[in-house]
Amino acid sequence: MSGDHLNAGWVTDLLDLPPPVRQCSGQFGVVHRAYARLGDRLGLGRMPEARHRERSLVIVPVSSLSRLTSEALTAAASLGDEVRAVTVCYPDPEDRAQLHALERAWAHWDPGVPLVRLTCDHRTLGRPLAAYVREVAATEPATRGTVLIPETEPERLWLGEAAANQRGAVVAHAVRGDTDAVICRLRLRLP
Repeated sequence: MSGDHLNAGWVTDLLDLPPPVRQCSGQFGVVHRAYARLGDRLGLGRMPEARHRERSLVIVPVSSLSRLTSEALTAAASLGDEVRAVTVCYPDPEDRAQLHALERAWAHWDPGVPLVRLTCDHRTLGRPLAAYVREVAATEPATRGTVLIPETEPERLWLGEAAANQRGAVVAHAVRGDTDAVICRLRLRLP
C-alpha cells in the first residue's frame, strides 16, 4: 500500500465517524484558534518590553481595629509605595455611630495610614470599593492599584467553611470585574 492510499483511507474513516465525533473534532480547531489569539495578545514568542517601575498604591478595606487590621496594613506597607485604608459607611444612625467610633479609634491609634470614608446608600462593600479603585485609576493614571483584602482563617476549616464570612470573596469579585487592580487576599490564621 502506498502512503497516499493510507491517507485517503484515514480521511474516509474520519468522514464515516458519527456526527457528534466529527463535531467534537471541529471544536478542537476552534479551541486551538482561541488559544492562538490569546498567545498573540500575550506576545508569546516575542521579546517583551523591559520591566519598568510604577508607583504603587495599596488599598485595604477595613471595618474595625483589630490584629487583622494591623497585619493587613503591615503587609500593605511592604507591597506598595502608599497605603490607604478604606471603610464603607451607610446612612442609618447606628452605622454612622460605628463609623465615628472607628474614625476616633483610628486617629488615636495613628497607624500612619489615612482612613478614607466611602459612602453608600445600600449595604454593599464591593461596588463602592470598585468605584473608588476606578476613581483612583482615573485621577492617578501612572499608579498601579492593589486591593489587599484581609480575612481570617479559622484553625478548623470544617467549622470555618460553615461560619466563614464571604466578604472577601464578594469584594474580590466586584473589584476584579470592574477594575484592573491587582487583588491580594491576606489570610490570617487564627489558633
